[in-house]
Amino acid sequence: MNLLDPSIVPEHARDIKTEAREFASEHIEPNAQEFFQSGEYPHEILEAGQEAGLVAQDIPEEWGGRGLDLPQLLALTEEFYRADAGIALTLQLASFGCEITYEYGSDEQCEEYVRPVAEGDQISGLAVSEPETGSDLAGMRTRAEKEGDEYVLDGEKYWIGNGVEADWITVYARTGDVRKTEGLSSQSESETDSDDDEDNKYSNHSMFIVPTDAEGYEAEHIPEKMAMRASKQAHITFDDCRIPEENLIGHEGAGFMMLADFFNHGRVMVAGHGLGIAAAAIEEAWEFSHDREEFGRTINEFQAVQHGLADMLIGFESARALTWRACEKVANNDRAGYWAALAKTAATETAVDVSEQGMQFHGGRSILDERRIARVYRDARVPVIYEGANEVQRNLIYGQAP
Repeated sequence: MNLLDPSIVPEHARDIKTEAREFASEHIEPNAQEFFQSGEYPHEILEAGQEAGLVAQDIPEEWGGRGLDLPQLLALTEEFYRADAGIALTLQLASFGCEITYEYGSDEQCEEYVRPVAEGDQISGLAVSEPETGSDLAGMRTRAEKEGDEYVLDGEKYWIGNGVEADWITVYARTGDVRKTEGLSSQSESETDSDDDEDNKYSNHSMFIVPTDAEGYEAEHIPEKMAMRASKQAHITFDDCRIPEENLIGHEGAGFMMLADFFNHGRVMVAGHGLGIAAAAIEEAWEFSHDREEFGRTINEFQAVQHGLADMLIGFESARALTWRACEKVANNDRAGYWAALAKTAATETAVDVSEQGMQFHGGRSILDERRIARVYRDARVPVIYEGANEVQRNLIYGQAP
């Protein structure tokens, strides 16, 4: 069965979808189980993706990329994640954070940092989350203090993709007056005030380019994860880490608004993560239920199983239709935060639901590591958390409802 049919995809994005499916069939799917079990970083697959022009290609043509737009990226994403979420995440994180630089940074920054990523010579990362803070963007504690012609970073970041492997990362750090933000409680990202309000805690963070070979930058891999094991996340410590002032992206205080826009696009991509994972779960459940025999017949002949498979398809098709509608809305900046939150929540929770049902249909065999459904089930638990936990997405949906 082909759940990711191209009919819902805008015509201009279908060629990229075909490229992505062919690459995934050749490079990702055959190696998925091996890298899941080993937990190793898939260097060779990443290099193949770079050579195929399917990694870091959202970067504009002027900086060496293909300038893929949001629908093209979503078409690619659902194909990659259907093949394997862990390897797919590694491929997508190879340019994580570049969008902030090419959207808000200087030409000099793009030439020095973004172009090498587009050309496959470097990889990047984005450091936002911290050990005690995830979805609360206004509550991040890592600081960047201006000293002469440098910024000095101190603090910690956690769950940072490519924190060890990257050549440079984009860091979200506090630059505002700490007295104005200490002790403030977490609020949803939708509760923004004007940038010129001197007490506005949403203007107290900025974005910086930090080379990973900078003195005072230390990173170590987070220990074994239960899911997406082919992707590596790190714990980063900044200890008197000095970077030149020209590594500030845009201007001081603009970090929160940069991330708010970045995450709208990112959440559409995470919805694509959910769709790909859900498609894999349904494929496995469908095949297994048509092959497994109980009581003298294959289990798909039982009405209960048929209803379960039907519910899986209803959930999947609903989430996919919503995601592609949201993609159009976000691409046109039409209430982007609302639609991005809707899609991210619906698609990722659908992935959890259908993978759990797929496990049930597989019975005792579902818990074997060698089974694709077991890998998919674990992977499905991750996207409901990253890029803003779904509880936060519900805050955004309610707060921005028509």
